[in-house]
Amino acid sequence: MSKADNMLSILWLLKTRKRMTAKQLAEELEISIRTVYRYIDALCASGVPIISDSGHNGGYSLLHQFTETPLIFDLEEQKALMHAAIFAQEAGYPFGDTLHKAINKLKLYTNQHQLAEINRHVIGFDVIIPPSDSSLKNVLQELEVSVANGYTLFIEYYKGKEVPSTARHIDPYGLVYWKGKWYTVAYCHLRREIRSFRADRIRSMSRTTALFQRPLEFSARRFFLKNILPDADNREQLTSLRIRGKQRAIADMCEHWLLGHGLVERSMDEAHFKLDEQAILFYVPYLLLSYGKSIQVLEPLVLKEKMITITSELLNYYQTF
Repeated sequence: MSKADNMLSILWLLKTRKRMTAKQLAEELEISIRTVYRYIDALCASGVPIISDSGHNGGYSLLHQFTETPLIFDLEEQKALMHAAIFAQEAGYPFGDTLHKAINKLKLYTNQHQLAEINRHVIGFDVIIPPSDSSLKNVLQELEVSVANGYTLFIEYYKGKEVPSTARHIDPYGLVYWKGKWYTVAYCHLRREIRSFRADRIRSMSRTTALFQRPLEFSARRFFLKNILPDADNREQLTSLRIRGKQRAIADMCEHWLLGHGLVERSMDEAHFKLDEQAILFYVPYLLLSYGKSIQVLEPLVLKEKMITITSELLNYYQTF
């Protein structure tokens, strides 16, 4: 048998017989005791928790929790892992090379029937999202490591809109992937508050010697969503947005990631939302432009005025060419 087959056989024997000596393993597999020692060392180096007990009743055994875990994934589990890997790689997952190695290893130890079935499912499964920025790989890897180990980072951050970049120290609490962009939620030492930072706007980054502890029960996901979605618990403080339009356009608006969370009521041709006024004035106008005359704004008046200003500026701009 090949080395891989023998190593898997050792795992299977230890799983089923609980404890075996090197001599017993060598006799069972018809290999030398020295080869058994070499395979045991290789398995331990790969992370397999093998326990070695000396003495009259000694031998090799597997950690109890490990023996309770299936060593072989079934067809549905393998298919799900490979589908998930496609999602991750398309999203610009920063450890794509390692993920690719893991998937290849999974395929290597899959029998031919399962491999053929998996390939049949993977061939018909595609993910289409905006292309990820491969240059972010090192930034995302450093952020992930710093989140896990509590490293304070020194970054140069560019906010956009022709504002000069600023240098600051941050304690990264988590990584978030949102609508084709990667963000880190971090405590900003400059502003003395928790903020979110777009990874593609980090111009430079270096690890410091300082360490931090993330607040207990903190969720980067909850923090991020709380800052971009309307607060359902305080809707009386939000601004009403009422629109009328064609059924398909109204349906699309109600399914939008931002507007959908602020939906109060709707009919076939009208919808009522409660949103933050800033979102209504700085985000919604550009969303409405893509629908042309399919959507009519009923309220607020300030949004109508904003739409008139934007369209007038566009008209003047293109008339100059």
